[in-house]
Amino acid sequence: MRGWWERHRTMTLIGGGTVAALLVAVLLGTGARTSAAHDPDNPDGTGARAVARVLADQGVDVEVVRSAAELEDTEVGADTTVLVTSPDDLGRSTARRLLAHADAATVVVADPGPGAVAALGVEAEGIGSVPDAPRGAACTDGGLDALRGLAVDVDRATAWPTTAGCFGGPDGWWLASADEGLLLLGAAGILENDQVLRADNATAALRLLGQDRRLVWYVPDLADLGADDGVSLRSLLPPWLLPAVWLGGIVMVAVAWWRGRRLGPLAVEPLPVTVRALETTHARGRLYRDAADRAHAVRALRRHTRVTAAAHLRLPEQDTDALLRDVARAVGRPADEVAALLADSAPPPRTDDELIHLARSLAELDREVRAT
Repeated sequence: MRGWWERHRTMTLIGGGTVAALLVAVLLGTGARTSAAHDPDNPDGTGARAVARVLADQGVDVEVVRSAAELEDTEVGADTTVLVTSPDDLGRSTARRLLAHADAATVVVADPGPGAVAALGVEAEGIGSVPDAPRGAACTDGGLDALRGLAVDVDRATAWPTTAGCFGGPDGWWLASADEGLLLLGAAGILENDQVLRADNATAALRLLGQDRRLVWYVPDLADLGADDGVSLRSLLPPWLLPAVWLGGIVMVAVAWWRGRRLGPLAVEPLPVTVRALETTHARGRLYRDAADRAHAVRALRRHTRVTAAAHLRLPEQDTDALLRDVARAVGRPADEVAALLADSAPPPRTDDELIHLARSLAELDREVRAT
């Protein structure tokens, strides 16, 4: 048992860690705790648990509803603000039910996408941006006077070019009055746990959502959608799927790296057949003869003779001119004669007989060099 553990310890630890991580991801995705952005039960950075609890501590009656039927069973009147988060889960039918039931209330929709805006019947195209500075209120909607004098600072915002709103700029309003009693909150970061303390974000969130005695926090449910409701593919996926895919990819890379290191360095192994040098020489010679490539054969012979001569005379092979002079001096031959044999610039033989004669001359020169 100990030997098996030592052999498979790394793989077992990787596999066990992967299974444990996947279980944690599944449990976090299916338990009571949610990871949806701007959700009152989400304690993470993008959640809104802090705002929800502060509103409740300030005496606002905060009621969270998570289905269209539950919303319709909740009393919504003129003293009520309805906050809609995860609005991209709204369809045409659930948006109609929301507007009909909350007709007397103020409806605030946090960070709606184009589909949710269209489902709410708003004809406005949002302009997304990454702000580089806080934006002041500059409200033109009289119902939002409580926000005057405030400035909000968020990581990402969407502006709508409607006729009225708050936190306006050249691209439109971050809090847009889309219709009577309907507000589009493009600076939804003021609700998030990790941004609520910036600038006047906390004050803006509390004044916007706490202006009425009651706050109904509506989180739409995809199960309420009808057959003709259009939704995005991403909204149909479980929230734990993307982290699980990332985790699986990391595990695959780790296993590939581990297996690659386990192979170790390259090992030199003997060839199954030993080929003698003479046989290789004869084989190349036959190839040169079949191709009638006398020039290539001569270059190979001359290069071999120069290499052996340089090694025997202990001369640098790179300087061909100096090598030819030293070889001529060593064997006592004229420099022009040695150059005609060894220099690549010399004309190649035109016939096989000339090639054979040159090969013999090079062999004779090699013997003379070795004899010195």
